[in-house]
Amino acid sequence: MSSLLFQPYTLGPLQLPNRILIAPMCQYSAQDGCATDWHLMHLGQLALSGAGLLIIEASAVEPEGRISAQDLGLWSDANEAALARVLEAVRAHSNMPIAIQIGHAGRKASVARPWEGGAQIAPSAGGWQTVAPSAQPHAPGEHPPVALDAAGLERIRTAFADTARRAARLGLDAIEVHAAHGYLLHQFLTPLANARGDEYGGSLDNRMRFPLEVFDAVRAAFPADKPVGVRISASDWVDAGWDVDQSVVFTQALKARGAAYIHVSSGGASPLQQIPAVPGYQVAFAERIKRDGGLPTIAVGLITEAEQAEAILASGQADLVALARAMLYDPRWPWHAAAKLGAQVDAAPQYLRCQPREFKTLFR
Repeated sequence: MSSLLFQPYTLGPLQLPNRILIAPMCQYSAQDGCATDWHLMHLGQLALSGAGLLIIEASAVEPEGRISAQDLGLWSDANEAALARVLEAVRAHSNMPIAIQIGHAGRKASVARPWEGGAQIAPSAGGWQTVAPSAQPHAPGEHPPVALDAAGLERIRTAFADTARRAARLGLDAIEVHAAHGYLLHQFLTPLANARGDEYGGSLDNRMRFPLEVFDAVRAAFPADKPVGVRISASDWVDAGWDVDQSVVFTQALKARGAAYIHVSSGGASPLQQIPAVPGYQVAFAERIKRDGGLPTIAVGLITEAEQAEAILASGQADLVALARAMLYDPRWPWHAAAKLGAQVDAAPQYLRCQPREFKTLFR
């Protein structure tokens, strides 16, 4: 039988040549939110990998929504022009579909880059004032965020919609709304970060309200014939936090609003999390959400081997698989997976001569 991993898949209205996705990975290499030559090199090589879809890293919808000061953004004309330059170069040599993840870091914003320690930078030390559902810091000792008022909520909803319109002008094929990893939309979902007493806090319906409003704003601002999906953390891995049961309810609500898929990750809301980081540790979440949530799911998290990815699809645990660090380590992972599974993959004509003798039909 032919490999499921390399069979085409329709994600909403978007046709993908295979079921391998490149997950968004922050590069912390932008200047005032603008893509640089690093992004040109980084995205360029990934677009030649043979994967089915490339998702550009989390791009902030406003300056205060950046994780670090070096995060990519899509809130200004300058940001849009810089990313347009990168996309033009990439598209000249690759027809891989390209999506973008858009988000807001909330209380986890204003931090140093990972290789510079990753600690929060307070306003007094050159950072900026963060915002959140409630005035509770992510970790003890951090500068507390300001709780968003009605005007702040409206500003951020509008920023998400404006960013979606910029993504449409750039001709991007899909949008992924970032509601995972302890960032702003996840902060509204989880009781670990949301202690509000108004219509945006308390019950599950109330905690889902703002993320769903943001999704509605993005969906309305992006072309109807292009998919909008959502990345979630299916579990906080902390008692009394967000969990897979609530994730199913959230998925059902997103389905009713026209979401195309759920990208299933986990964690990020609390430094108290206890994550069993073993191969495929999040796949069971994707399986449950696929079964009970009613939307296509993307499995991600320590998926490193071709046979492992194939087994996830063959068992029906997810519809697609996404790789992040494994793709950085091996930017030709789809080639090597196709060779192992007896499948075919697209390759640039400049690279056709490198096809190994033992895989005479590897390149389509």
